[in-house]
Amino acid sequence: MQERCPKCQSENIYQDGNLWVCPECANEWLESDKAPEAANIVEDTSIRDANGNVLADGDSVVVMKDLKIKGSSSVVKGGTKVRNIRLTDAGDGHNIACKIDGLGSINLKSEFVKKA
Repeated sequence: MQERCPKCQSENIYQDGNLWVCPECANEWLESDKAPEAANIVEDTSIRDANGNVLADGDSVVVMKDLKIKGSSSVVKGGTKVRNIRLTDAGDGHNIACKIDGLGSINLKSEFVKKA
């Protein structure tokens, strides 16, 4: 627990959600700002398939179920093998860019594929 405000050293502080607040100087801070060991946490940002295997650029994957293509009447059939994938950082969850024969360039979500 925090004991003093880092700005004015007041003992009259309280916790509001994940913030600490000093009513005397109106300072607000996160508890991690005072704890350098909390800043050393490393987040795993690797992209994994549906089985938890780490994917890399150039891998081959197999689509696990039929996937409808938004805005089209086409479908990517389950069991389709996709070669030479590229990993992307799309904000919409589609983190695999690839080319599928007959469909062209397409983006897939890693949760619907497994490593071949």
